Amino acid sequence: MDYVRAFLVGGALCVIGQLLIDFTKLTPARILVIYVVSGTILTVLGLYQPLVEFAGCGATIPLTGFGYSLGKGVIEGIDKNGLLGVFSGGLAKTSAGIAAAVFFGFFVSLICKPKDKK
Repeated sequence: MDYVRAFLVGGALCVIGQLLIDFTKLTPARILVIYVVSGTILTVLGLYQPLVEFAGCGATIPLTGFGYSLGKGVIEGIDKNGLLGVFSGGLAKTSAGIAAAVFFGFFVSLICKPKDKK
């Protein structure tokens, strides 16, 4: 049942993103920002944690999950380091994901031949 809940919640988040791409003039980059910021805001308000407990990876893997990790890191950073935690907490919590994105992006650029859009 855990897999079904993860699939349904993660799929719903993806469907919402696809609908935003299809029926609005929002660019994928703006949708990405909306997802990350909404995940962060919902985490700070305490509304995203119940979704994570219900759906597991279905709520933590999509872009809203990155916002969740940022928000959770900032909250933990504030508890640990005070005001300095606002700046360091989110990066400390998400550093592995950021490093992996940079590494694999560089690696793929070596293999593929990137081209400009025309």
